[in-house]
Amino acid sequence: MENLRDIVLKFNINNDINDVKPLGEGLINDTYKVYVKGQDNPQYVLQRINNAIFQDVDMLQDNIEKVTNHIRMKLIEKNETDIDRKVLNFIKTNEGKNYYFDGEKYWRLMVFINDSYTYQAVTPEYSYTAGLAFGEFQSMISDIKENLGETIPSFHNIELRLNQLKEAVEKDAVGRVKEVRYYLDEIEKRAEAMCLGEQLYREGKLPKRICHCDTKVNNMLFDKDGNVLCVIDLDTVMPSFIFSDFGDFLRSAANTGAEDDKNLDNIDFNMEIFKAFTKGYLEGTKSFLLPVERENLPYAAKLFPYMQTVRFLADYINGDTYYKIQYPEHNLVRTKAQWKLFECAEKKENEMKEFVDNNLNI
Repeated sequence: MENLRDIVLKFNINNDINDVKPLGEGLINDTYKVYVKGQDNPQYVLQRINNAIFQDVDMLQDNIEKVTNHIRMKLIEKNETDIDRKVLNFIKTNEGKNYYFDGEKYWRLMVFINDSYTYQAVTPEYSYTAGLAFGEFQSMISDIKENLGETIPSFHNIELRLNQLKEAVEKDAVGRVKEVRYYLDEIEKRAEAMCLGEQLYREGKLPKRICHCDTKVNNMLFDKDGNVLCVIDLDTVMPSFIFSDFGDFLRSAANTGAEDDKNLDNIDFNMEIFKAFTKGYLEGTKSFLLPVERENLPYAAKLFPYMQTVRFLADYINGDTYYKIQYPEHNLVRTKAQWKLFECAEKKENEMKEFVDNNLNI
């Protein structure tokens, strides 16, 4: 593999490179900050694309280019100022491609947005901001005409995940089915109801839209005054139900415990976080969201802990072949924690519905 400086020089920049250093703690892609000479010159971010997860790099980069171009056009139409800080700006290679392949690995380069910040804290205030920002992100690309592909096929398809669990049970590769029969039975009792989204889609009642599919507070950049600049980490931007962006955020943000909390008493579904995120999301999506999408937001809040329970349990039964574990029962602990979160959300569904109904006219 070529060294990092040489890789940066494969991209169309006219600056002398001072240094290339690791940036952030991303779990998927390796990320570096590129420092160039000249105080007024832009700095850059170099990323190695994890093609083990995103196997079609052409599709991945094509999706991102279509989305960022569309958002840039929308910002220009709105006469926004400082546009280069409000949408990611990717640099082409010297051959005009939107990524570089070094013979082993895939790389991309984007302009570093100065004086920008990410936050890890999940508070009602940031949850409202996240709901508004991700809602407005969806709104800006709701009329995109180009077709986008699924960078991770069937990523949030609960029917697929339930089938994977069924296959794991049939194989029972390491003899664990007997000890988890309670969870298998509880999952099965709710399986038909939890496949509502896929059913509505088949009936032609629920559309697929372009969604972010990895909605976290730290996937937004803020300016020094706490205003959102732009949504980042666009690898998972692809067609999905809006439930993906709504439910996935709440699965982590509204959990009062840890994803793998051994003490189930720590776990509850935080309604203050739900209300704050939902209020922002309804404001951000009011221009395009359909009634069937709005009224099923509480379903989405239940769906994602349910789906993650299914995934953790299938991996435990399979012998821990997908998720990294820190001890032998880790996936079982995760399963129990996610199921507790699901049950807490389930108990609060009527309260969620009432809040959504009372805020439909935001």
